[in-house]
Amino acid sequence: MTTGFAIDVRGMTKRFGDHTVVNGIDLQVKHGEVYGFLGPNGSGKTTFIRMLCGLLAADAGEGTCLGLDVIQESESIKRQVGYMTQHFSFYEDLSIVENLDFVARMYALKNRRDVVRDSIERLGLAGRQKQLAGELSGGWKQRLALAACLIHDPKLLLLDEPTAGVDPKARRDFWEQIRDLAGQGLTFLISTHYMDEAERCDRLAYLSYGNLLVHGTASEVIAGAHLTTWSVSGPDLHEITRQLRRTPGVQQAVAFGSMLHVSGTDAISLEQAIAPFRTELHTWQQIKPGLEDVFIHLMDTSKDNFSP
Repeated sequence: MTTGFAIDVRGMTKRFGDHTVVNGIDLQVKHGEVYGFLGPNGSGKTTFIRMLCGLLAADAGEGTCLGLDVIQESESIKRQVGYMTQHFSFYEDLSIVENLDFVARMYALKNRRDVVRDSIERLGLAGRQKQLAGELSGGWKQRLALAACLIHDPKLLLLDEPTAGVDPKARRDFWEQIRDLAGQGLTFLISTHYMDEAERCDRLAYLSYGNLLVHGTASEVIAGAHLTTWSVSGPDLHEITRQLRRTPGVQQAVAFGSMLHVSGTDAISLEQAIAPFRTELHTWQQIKPGLEDVFIHLMDTSKDNFSP
């Protein structure tokens, strides 16, 4: 079956015992799109990704991944998908070239040596190909993992928090590679906790406790939250934060560096709530909410699926 989407699924559900960890999720990702997948730890992102690539059987749902039935043709999907796990999952006592050769054997690739060599050159690993994987920094381990994901020439990459634990430059370099690959037609579904990475995505979705709460472009997600946000700067913000959080009309008061962001969904009630705090000691300014403001709001208003 061929559709206009690399991923086109409906009602995807997974339960562990009495708990539903992925609850009837619908998702469509276009070919060549970089799609961000956000949510707190335990929100179901990893479980959903594993269902898409055939590593975990769904309890309910239907649809296609790369035109193949996600339930009936999971083995075929595996051969066309690259999956990068949260944690480094290669042999630390093998070198870069030995790890990539092992992956190439797993996929039974022809001209294996040429494929491995090309993969090493493509990801800029040539100078380190004989270095043991266990001796690599986080950024170089990330490159090795990406090279392994790409070695069988997949059409879709499922990346589960791929930049966790790497430095800012390595994250930036990684995203430049992602954009280059997307420009060549590769599709990405990327889970992340970083708001700057979410803003680099064409579209994004937010999961909380197994439920898909919002999806769309970053601008659409921000607009759909209907948040009003004020920034506050000045002395003793800790005490103001404590008081604001107990004030009706204020839904969140969160530190952002040397400033405080105060938000609510009812602009009039919020303005009335902050009025007593607007003294000459502090500078108040209404600002456009950002993705982080929105996601904190979504997290605060979600119900834990493991709570009684």
